[in-house]
Amino acid sequence: MSPALQGSLFAATEETALRSLDLVRRERLDAGAWIDVLPGWLTGADSLFERLVSAVPWRAERRQMYDRTVDVPRLLSFYEEEDSLPEPVLDDARAALTEHYGAELGEPFRTAGLCFYRDGRDSVAWHGDTIGRGSTEDTMVAILSVGAPRALLLRPRARPADRGTSGPPVAGTVRHTLGHGDLIVMGGACQRTWEHAIPKSGKPVGPRISIQFRPRGVR
Repeated sequence: MSPALQGSLFAATEETALRSLDLVRRERLDAGAWIDVLPGWLTGADSLFERLVSAVPWRAERRQMYDRTVDVPRLLSFYEEEDSLPEPVLDDARAALTEHYGAELGEPFRTAGLCFYRDGRDSVAWHGDTIGRGSTEDTMVAILSVGAPRALLLRPRARPADRGTSGPPVAGTVRHTLGHGDLIVMGGACQRTWEHAIPKSGKPVGPRISIQFRPRGVR
């Protein structure tokens, strides 16, 4: 199913394990949003990628787009809070995120959504995770990336919910290239006042899997 992954030497040979979340670096955005970034949070990420390709029940979806139904340009799988995750290290990752962010978030991370970007033609359009409580409440979405690096872009919404029409303009687009065990956590008002995307790439890029950990009622 998977195209060949050109792995990182270290990600392929190291034991699969998590580094300390005390190493995260916070970047303040605008309109009440922030992101935390930790490159290489998960060591041995390429071996986890290979296991997930085989172990996860991937599905292709089709969605209504205006007057036609189109293929979703990535494969998907979603684990509800009562579901067993496909790899023990993902349980460890969710528990570590809850321990580190629980006091700030006010609740644990509970679900895990997985996206499989097979090549540069797979993508996700600009959006915020605003299905459910994310449309009205500050929350967090933590994304662990394994496989080949891909660009994740963030940009402010045209009229962020948390600010009026006056005041200084919001910042421009933010870009982070994520893969091989990198972590990004989007917090505060990020889902409501900013949006994010994985753009298509015309350059040769390898496959990537993202694992999104969310609290209950956030999609």
